[in-house]
Amino acid sequence: MIRCKNLIKTYKTGDIETNVLKGVSFEIKKGEFVAIIGPSGSGKSTLMHVLGALDNPTSGEYFLNGKNMFKLSDNELAKIRSERIGFVFQSFNLLSRATVLRNVTLPLVYDNDVKKEDRNKLVEKALISAGLDKDRWHHLSSQLSGGQMQRVAIARALVNNPDLILADEPTGNLDSKTGDIVLETFQRLNKDYGHTIVLITHERYVAEHADRVIELRDGVIISDGSSSKSLLKNK
Repeated sequence: MIRCKNLIKTYKTGDIETNVLKGVSFEIKKGEFVAIIGPSGSGKSTLMHVLGALDNPTSGEYFLNGKNMFKLSDNELAKIRSERIGFVFQSFNLLSRATVLRNVTLPLVYDNDVKKEDRNKLVEKALISAGLDKDRWHHLSSQLSGGQMQRVAIARALVNNPDLILADEPTGNLDSKTGDIVLETFQRLNKDYGHTIVLITHERYVAEHADRVIELRDGVIISDGSSSKSLLKNK
């Protein structure tokens, strides 16, 4: 599904150049659950922006489902972001005065390919997949706990049935118990529904919930292999 080849990203401030990505190459197959881990300044957030078609590298190649993302127009990239990539952020990014149902419906409002009469079915399916209890669906997002808000954000990412789910520090604002519940939700979405998930984190414990861990440091990949939990399951 994903093929990145020699990604380089350099930022310029006046005469100063900062090399953030220094020749990053890897592939991700459909149905994989991959964590990208690294400390602050390792390049993982920059890489996530590239994978999400939010930013272009200085050089290199990125193919998503066989399409060279850097040869597409802005309109084509916008369509892919809205329909083929689901984003889950640390800060949830929900509308506080909108209900859960409204928050999850919003991506469909801008999708002309989805009929109005089909929206409710897609929203309900996404919320069930994300594991949010039905008695919370009519609540305002501001009335929910952090874990519930993150599950709403996951449902919103799922509602268009994207090819790829990108989760950027999804447990960063949650306590450890609630974070575990959210991570278990990602595991279930991967195992039971076959969603391809790329999770960005700086915490080893969080990364170990994935099946594969790519570790970045100073803009280069220093390791890429099965997580310890995945190795234990396969023994």
